[in-house]
Amino acid sequence: MRKLPAPGWLAGLLIPAILLAFWQAVVMAGLVPAAILPPPSLVLATLGAMAQSGEMAQALAATGSRIAWGFVLGASAATLLGGLCGASPRARALLDPLIQALRSVPSLAWVPLFILWLGIFEASKITLVAVGVFFPVYLNLLSGIANVDRKLLEVGRVLGFPAWRRLLRIQLPAALPAYVVGLRSGLGLGWMFVAAAELLGASSGLGFILDDGEQTGRPERVMAALILFGLCGKLTDMVLASAGRRLVAWQDIEIR
Repeated sequence: MRKLPAPGWLAGLLIPAILLAFWQAVVMAGLVPAAILPPPSLVLATLGAMAQSGEMAQALAATGSRIAWGFVLGASAATLLGGLCGASPRARALLDPLIQALRSVPSLAWVPLFILWLGIFEASKITLVAVGVFFPVYLNLLSGIANVDRKLLEVGRVLGFPAWRRLLRIQLPAALPAYVVGLRSGLGLGWMFVAAAELLGASSGLGFILDDGEQTGRPERVMAALILFGLCGKLTDMVLASAGRRLVAWQDIEIR
């Protein structure tokens, strides 16, 4: 009888389960002090206590709100500019050098400027997330549109399509796989940027839990926050990947 393959998500749990067991064994054997690396059992207990007290829900809501607003703003701006620069060589020559130069600025270098301009509250954090999201989305969309097969464009010209119609009917659909990859990369960077923003000044959120655990000498809180960051990042990426598969379902392309 032929065995059915395990679901992808189930196979993906194998390595984390092995690592957790190894982590627990190392701490229980006394090879690493629990004060430095708390065992998974203590981290799970901390997560349970945070969930029961409502702290987890509050932190997830605060960080999730910053991610959502930052992602929408960053992806929208990147879609507009990436589409413009990809479709117009003149706009690319004018705007792309500046955008590429700004892409090289380290994320933390933006923080003092945003705090001076926008203050220490939500606006500066959301803007920092938007910056993190912007560049991968912009670059992937620009490349996707600019590198469309020239034969497809020639077909559009033969059919008498004007430039705007070639963009809508040929270039944008052909660039969708690259665009989806850019959105997923931007979302991943958004989670990194929101952690940096919250570590530098926040009274709520997962980054605040990280900072609180470090300041009070409770590594189990640090590990709990890291696990929540990883789980939230993975779940949001799965949602985006699923939406991306629907967008490119008509193409012979698989998005994982």
